[in-house]
Amino acid sequence: MKNNLEAFKRAQKLFPGGVNSPVRAFGSVGGTPPFIDRGEGGYIYDIEGKRYADFVQSWGPLILGHAYPSVIDAVVKTAKRGLSFGAPSELESDLADLILSIYGFLDKVRFVSTGTEAVMTALRLARGVTGRDDIVKFRGCYHGHSDSLLVEAGSGAATFGAPSSPGVVADLAKHTLLADYNDLASVERLFANHLIACVVIEPIAGNMGLVPASEEFLHGLRALCDRHGALLIYDEVMSGFRASKMGACGLTKTRPDIVTFGKVIGGGLPVAALGGKAKTMDALSPIGKIYQAGTLSGNPVAMAAGIATLTEIVETHDLYDTLSKRAKRLTEGFLSAAKEAGVPLTVDHRGSMFGYFFTPDPVRNFDEALKSDTARFAKFHKAMLANGVYLAPSQFETGFISLATSDEMIETAIEAAHIAMRAAA
Repeated sequence: MKNNLEAFKRAQKLFPGGVNSPVRAFGSVGGTPPFIDRGEGGYIYDIEGKRYADFVQSWGPLILGHAYPSVIDAVVKTAKRGLSFGAPSELESDLADLILSIYGFLDKVRFVSTGTEAVMTALRLARGVTGRDDIVKFRGCYHGHSDSLLVEAGSGAATFGAPSSPGVVADLAKHTLLADYNDLASVERLFANHLIACVVIEPIAGNMGLVPASEEFLHGLRALCDRHGALLIYDEVMSGFRASKMGACGLTKTRPDIVTFGKVIGGGLPVAALGGKAKTMDALSPIGKIYQAGTLSGNPVAMAAGIATLTEIVETHDLYDTLSKRAKRLTEGFLSAAKEAGVPLTVDHRGSMFGYFFTPDPVRNFDEALKSDTARFAKFHKAMLANGVYLAPSQFETGFISLATSDEMIETAIEAAHIAMRAAA
């Protein structure tokens, strides 16, 4: 068997930090990341042959589990007919029909390849439609690595954005205004002092850990945007088809102007999209003046994976009820293990998404998330990994249940949590 440490040393010579996406390096939990050889259903296997119950599921896309037969069959069948055409295919329309049939308040979509690209395009669309430059985002929400969104709090009573990464132009970052999640007053202050093009939000935040927005807060954002002529964007790259069949929109009565999708609609391949009313979407090229393009957008293999995945979602009876019950059982098991070990913990779940923080208090925003004991999380994560449970290697990420995550796997993970919580005590 190959060795994970040797594989990581080799990768470090080839890639910055040894990885092609930062969190994979296990920087916040320590140790060597397992290098994965294959995935089967609810499990992954590393190059040393060790099996892990996988509660990351490729960070969300694999709602059906690894190597789901109908998805693999669709990919193989389509690949044999060609990997990419750079031209229209009916598969694009088939996947769009599925998305729009579920998110019935949307009229049209535009496919892209990544969630970053989807949100970046949504922001450009909102700015182009409104003729305004300033946007509002929330501290702790992550919407991809485009320049407008790699922003941290700057100085001033009205929080101007400042670059949070070298390479981000300050003159661009200053047009991103930061507010506090679940705090409507912080948004109202920004609207009082700026002409705002849009508000972009994860209605169920998954990148500061799992932190849902309250119904009152979302309703207030909708009212503010309507009053000031701004657009409301829901970033459902993570929560779309995960929190419910209609994502976060299925759990709230509030409707945004634009929704961005990713993860699940690709079924494991790089697919993302943005959708909205026809009047808004038709402002995009080629019929509108707002430019966006992508050679691999809507490529046939990715479309086939998405069609197969969403078809299974539509046809699988009680899918979300089953996933939600398993996520609830897992988080309740974690909470019970923490209490037994005398470890402070708070938990939550939405559909097949779950999260937990090593703090005794509820978490409603980024400041409260930062109160979590990350050193204790790292000990817990290390012990869970040693006991064959693969969790997101960061306190500020979300976990996922798949259709292939059996009740037996949930109970095994809870047993491991009792051991891990004692190690973290």
